[in-house]
Amino acid sequence: EPCAVFQCRGCWAVLSDSLQLCAHEEGGLGFLVCYRVTDYVIWEDSLTIGLEGALLGCAYNTLTCQSCGLTVGFILYSASRDLAYLRGFFCFFKDSIL
Repeated sequence: EPCAVFQCRGCWAVLSDSLQLCAHEEGGLGFLVCYRVTDYVIWEDSLTIGLEGALLGCAYNTLTCQSCGLTVGFILYSASRDLAYLRGFFCFFKDSIL
C-alpha cells in the first residue's frame, strides 16, 4: 500500500507519515490527526487556551517543528464534546504541512 510522509511546510523536515494517520477531520477544521510523530516535532510544556475559532475554550499544547520553529499543530488537553475524541493525539494544521 502506498505511504505518504507529512513534512513541515517551512523546512521540509519529516513530521510523520500516513501509517500513523488515525483521523482525517470532518467539518472543515483543517487538520490531520496522527498517533505518532518524529523527533522533529516538539511540544510546549505550558498549555494554551483557544480564544477563537474551532479551538475556542480548549486547552492544548502547541506543536512546533524543531528544525525551523514553525507552529505545525497541537495536542488537545481538554476540549469541547465535539473535539474530545482528539485528546492526546497529534493534530497537524493542513496549511503547515506538505
